[in-house]
Amino acid sequence: MPLRARLTAAFLVVVLGPVLLGAVFIGAAVNAVTDGRAVDRLNAAAASVTAVTRNHCDRLTSTAAAIAVLFGEDTAAATAAASHAVTSQRLERVWLSDTDGAVVAEAGVEAAELGNQVQCRQPTSVTGIDTLVAGVEVQDADGRRVGYATAAMRVDAAFLAELAEVSGAEVTVDDGRMPPSSSYTGARSSQARESLRLAESSAESELVVTGDTGLMVRSVPVETGSPVPYVVSLYEDSGRELFGILAVIVVTAALLAVSAAAWLARSATRPMAQLADGAEAIARGDLTVRVPVHGNDELAGLARSFNRMARETQGYVQALTASRDQLRGQLNLLGDTLSSTLDLERILEVIVDTAVVATGARAGVMLLVDADNSQMLAGRIAEGPAEVGTRRTGDIRLPIGEGLLGEVAARTRAIRGTVGGEGMPILSPREPQCRSFLAVPVVSLAGRGGDGVEPAATASGLLGVLAVYDRPGDDEFDDTDLTTLRTFAGQAAVAVGNVLSHREAQRLSLTDPLTGLWNYRYLQVSMAREVERAGRFHRRAAVIVIDLDKFKVVNDTFGHLAGDTVLAEVARRISNEIRDVDLAFRYGGEEFVVLLPEAEVSGAERVAERLWQAVRSEPVSVESAAGQPERVIDVTVSLGVAVFPDHGDDGSQVLSAADEALYAAKAAGRDTWRVAGR
Repeated sequence: MPLRARLTAAFLVVVLGPVLLGAVFIGAAVNAVTDGRAVDRLNAAAASVTAVTRNHCDRLTSTAAAIAVLFGEDTAAATAAASHAVTSQRLERVWLSDTDGAVVAEAGVEAAELGNQVQCRQPTSVTGIDTLVAGVEVQDADGRRVGYATAAMRVDAAFLAELAEVSGAEVTVDDGRMPPSSSYTGARSSQARESLRLAESSAESELVVTGDTGLMVRSVPVETGSPVPYVVSLYEDSGRELFGILAVIVVTAALLAVSAAAWLARSATRPMAQLADGAEAIARGDLTVRVPVHGNDELAGLARSFNRMARETQGYVQALTASRDQLRGQLNLLGDTLSSTLDLERILEVIVDTAVVATGARAGVMLLVDADNSQMLAGRIAEGPAEVGTRRTGDIRLPIGEGLLGEVAARTRAIRGTVGGEGMPILSPREPQCRSFLAVPVVSLAGRGGDGVEPAATASGLLGVLAVYDRPGDDEFDDTDLTTLRTFAGQAAVAVGNVLSHREAQRLSLTDPLTGLWNYRYLQVSMAREVERAGRFHRRAAVIVIDLDKFKVVNDTFGHLAGDTVLAEVARRISNEIRDVDLAFRYGGEEFVVLLPEAEVSGAERVAERLWQAVRSEPVSVESAAGQPERVIDVTVSLGVAVFPDHGDDGSQVLSAADEALYAAKAAGRDTWRVAGR
């Protein structure tokens, strides 16, 4: 046993022995006092049960008397009054009967459902009491008895629960029924039989009997106004309050004794305790701790050696920390470099190469959420950095939720471990096979919602997954590797987010937000490019200008929201009728332009015919206000066709010729198309 423990134990024996002996003596005295209190509580509970039962009998008698005045009156009125009494007084049955026992008026349950009845004013021995009954005679004006008014209430669990609540004790009906009716519930139901057994085993002069379990019972005799035989029971009062005070005193004395013993032992063994505390602090990682040196003995020499060891260890840790901070600084610098470039392919290469080098992994992969399918991941695997010539550029496509990488993407939570480990996801055949792995999600720092969401990000802000595989020597990835890869994933998210945001900005600058078609700016660029290409290779390029007929009437009649719906639907129909190489533009307002590379006049006429038919063939459905039927709008268009170089020497001339053909179509009555020069 340690020295401090021996000193403490000796002091506690000397101090606490007398205190414990005194506590035992006081406890015995308290126990004697509590027996008398239990008898008083049982007597009070018996009186309360009798009083409550008598009160219910009085209430039944009063209810019967109130109904009795309606005897001989209208039967419906008497029945209504009885029904009201049953409902308001929560009774089982109220009825009026004549001297022959025939029922005149009644309410509540049927008479057969009352079960075994006991009369309030004429107590009789009944086996299995179900109902408490009280009644009054009904007399005529001459004082002759003409009938009876009776009210009944159920002696059930609710009735007994009320008695138990008022009396503060458990109540059991001693009517010979087994199992007995009792306020005991659940697992304590067996105590009802125990209380009856104790009551029956006592002599008539005894009021209280204590069972082996501490259960105390008292029989409540039957009397007029309280005709139900009860047994009240409770557990012997343990005098918890007094014992509690005694326990506080003993605990307080014990605490004072322990404090004194601890001070005495500490003052005797302080140098050794300080050395032990210093070693414990070093074990927790606190390398700044130093133990005081007292005197010049062996313990003082040991303390000086301990302090020298702590100083040298602290120097080594500081050097390692500086190296780690330098690595983090390099990662931050690399992240800033990544953030400044918009070449996505090059960024992905740098991300994977740096992740592999920083963690000492054999291979790595960076998958991004597919721009065309937000439920797919796509990317490439790289084995080793590019400078050592071990790159592999195999493409990977993996559904979110499948395999290791799909699980990381689905849960946006980092995972590290070994394949086949407990709780680890099963590798998919689509992803790299490995022994150990470390994978972290790459989440957009722009968050969700608003204009800051990159077009390729999922609803959770997920951009992709960064993972590294297998470290030489079969070492597993540790928490430091996880922290490093998470830090780098944050920088990668910034770099990838910048590229995706730039691409989205470029797309938005060239498209019409309402229809999704290319805008006028891109029309100018595309016209110049296609005309230059057609001229160089001696080919043709056609232009079709489309204008909605009487579109102002649509806006004025149905509103601008309906007009926007019509424009979007017409744009959709136009896109469905042209080739993949053809381009559709919103020219402005209700005008559209279709550019057909390498199209002759005849081919352009066929396309114009298809577009004209596609728009006019089916009305456009427009949503109405809530509760109103859907509105249908008939839409027609006029079209003008021109071809380079037949109708112009450059893009602007061809577009002007198509405009003139459009005006010709409108002059011809609209809902038609014309070719320039005809």
